Amino acid sequence: MVTDPDVLDQLHRDHANALWAYAVRLTGDRAFAQDVVQETMLRAWREGITDETETSATSARAWLFTVARRLVIDESRSARHRREVATEVLPEERAGDQVDAVFDTAMIVDALAALSVQHREVVVRAYYGRATVAEIADDIGVPPGTVKSRMHYGMRALRLALQERGVTR
Repeated sequence: MVTDPDVLDQLHRDHANALWAYAVRLTGDRAFAQDVVQETMLRAWREGITDETETSATSARAWLFTVARRLVIDESRSARHRREVATEVLPEERAGDQVDAVFDTAMIVDALAALSVQHREVVVRAYYGRATVAEIADDIGVPPGTVKSRMHYGMRALRLALQERGVTR
């Protein structure tokens, strides 16, 4: 393992651009080519490969290009590569899982059932029926102040019922 950062920086400066261009030619993918260069340089660092450690048989550059080519080959043979399909167009928005919504609805229905009939009637008309205080007062035949009071205490009771069921803020 090479520990001198200057030696590693020099290796990167000397070979990274040519290595990246080579990987782009092999893959046709600029981002993946960058990943190949990074992995190749990491392996060079781990193996202690530098321009200063050249042997008569191979140079650091040849070693880097060989490692890069093998990384590309390994990726093309991988199961992930065979199963993934690259596309420029994203699919339509994915449909979310409705399980959480069903459980939330069931919990709210259960909590609403814990309210008194008068409180539940006002809360349901206001939140699910989108009725105003005046409309609710006219529909059930009570003064608007009574509707507001029932709404206040109904929401308070609903909050407590939901907290009892494990719902927190």
